[in-house]
Amino acid sequence: MRIMITGANGMVGKNLLENAVMKNHEVFSPLRTELDLFDSAAVEGYVSRIKPDMIIHTAGKVGGIQANMREPVSFLLENLDMGRNVVWAARKAGVKRLINLGSSCMYPRNAPNPLREEYILTGELEPTNEGYALAKVTVARLCQYISSQDPDYQYKTLVPCNLYGRWDKFDPAHSHLIPAILHKLHHAVANSCEEVDIWGDGTARREFMCSADLADCLVEAVERFESVPLLMNVGLGHDYSINEYYEMAAEVVGYRGCFVHDLSKPVGMKQKVIDTERLSQWGWQAGTSLHDGLVSTYKFYCQHMDRN
Repeated sequence: MRIMITGANGMVGKNLLENAVMKNHEVFSPLRTELDLFDSAAVEGYVSRIKPDMIIHTAGKVGGIQANMREPVSFLLENLDMGRNVVWAARKAGVKRLINLGSSCMYPRNAPNPLREEYILTGELEPTNEGYALAKVTVARLCQYISSQDPDYQYKTLVPCNLYGRWDKFDPAHSHLIPAILHKLHHAVANSCEEVDIWGDGTARREFMCSADLADCLVEAVERFESVPLLMNVGLGHDYSINEYYEMAAEVVGYRGCFVHDLSKPVGMKQKVIDTERLSQWGWQAGTSLHDGLVSTYKFYCQHMDRN
């Protein structure tokens, strides 16, 4: 197939392009210098010109809690603009198959865990990443509306849990939890620090999946597209506490000091683990353990320290 992938320079996009199965397809993965996703006319022109059989939309402005709190305007506008432009360009060009990546941030802050797909838009969003979540919800709804108006257009949204892995962002100003932990512990070891701080009491729980596993799921979705539900969570179905992530990362990095909890810092939702019933019924599950994923990610970090 002719497949267009947005966000080719991001963590998900790069992991997807590294997947060997993608070599069976003719892939178009324009970089930002080749295609400005904020330019609707440019996106429409590009899609009309290459005429892909399928589009996988992985592009997005992403970041951890600090970045989301600091830049809510850009997280809302950039993700909304990119998603709208790509999805609507696909519809105008007659592209019948599209996979859109959502986010577990789309779920209400007080929704019961595990988070089921039908909980989306049933309550208030988590304030610390509301802008990002609003954009993701809107683009997912646009996909659903298009498919409901014309069933020939199957625009499907996969909602992954939190991700980490190769090609992640490790700068604390922009990173999510796991890359931030690895970066912090690495420098603690390098500087012989005896203490490392943890935001909050460390009991908040999060679900993190290796990005290579999401790439594997996306490849499976390409191969079995017709059977993919219009909206489906992609994750592990289980979580760990923040303290447990620090403890396991410390083992991988070799940090032997102690941890100090900073109770003045925001921690976001108390728990966020997604329901994987639809995913299991579809017949897929992640294959990378947390330990193996941390080892692989830390190895990548050490190989690319000049960028961090």
